[in-house]
Amino acid sequence: MTSSAKRTIRKAALNGTGLLVFALAVFPVFWMASTAFKPNNEIFSSTPKPLPSHPTLDHFDLVLNGGIAEVSFWQYFANSAILAVVTVVASSLLALMAAVAVARFRFRFRTTFLIMLLIVQMVPCEALVIPLFLDLKRLDLLNSLPGLVVVYVGFAAPFAIWMLRGFVAAVPKELEEAAAIDGAGPLRTFFRVLLPLVAPGLVATSIFSFITAWNEFIFAFTFLDDQDKYTLPIMLQFFFGRSGNAWGPIMAASTLLTIPVIAFFLLVQRRMVSGLTAGAVKG
Repeated sequence: MTSSAKRTIRKAALNGTGLLVFALAVFPVFWMASTAFKPNNEIFSSTPKPLPSHPTLDHFDLVLNGGIAEVSFWQYFANSAILAVVTVVASSLLALMAAVAVARFRFRFRTTFLIMLLIVQMVPCEALVIPLFLDLKRLDLLNSLPGLVVVYVGFAAPFAIWMLRGFVAAVPKELEEAAAIDGAGPLRTFFRVLLPLVAPGLVATSIFSFITAWNEFIFAFTFLDDQDKYTLPIMLQFFFGRSGNAWGPIMAASTLLTIPVIAFFLLVQRRMVSGLTAGAVKG
């Protein structure tokens, strides 16, 4: 067998493996969206079909306008959006400042701080529910969206700091020194040189922070009491009951819950690519 034939076989095997992994990852999302448009008789049919024979929007109508709870879907959506946006902004700013400090300066307990970032990420969320509940109760932040923001930022910041530290450390100090020689002050050097080069990492961490706040259920369900403060993941539990589960509305609500995540990724992914070539050239 010639070397070109081996390369062709190797390439075909890698492409086939990639397609298989892609299919396994996308299939649950496809089935969720497909089930959302199926009438009940097709959902509970003994011969399931990948696509609905008679598509319907009844499940979406029930979720959006059916009055499944005392509060409308859009109130849940607004609560989730506020939490996600505030978490992304707060965790990104905090992580960027901390990453610059850790990567550029040497100070006492620096290594200990980095190790603590890893340890925090290893602790299961379930183990912190009771301690956080007691802390928020002492701070009078229970049953409030600001209290959840504090919790979400606390969980998103360690990962964001650790990731951004690598991006900041990869930026040569010579670029900042050259900007200083050209007369740029610290703020101008930060915004014109360092920030554009760190932008891809900032976008990646913002995606993680957004998903963390948007999909989180345990803390929101534990710390919130009023329905008008509930988030979209909590709304899903209204369709689960002792007598059965309404799988059509569940899949419709899950599809609606997924759309903002995809939209946010498509919105910021251009920034992730453009940030790779910005900074040193434009700065």
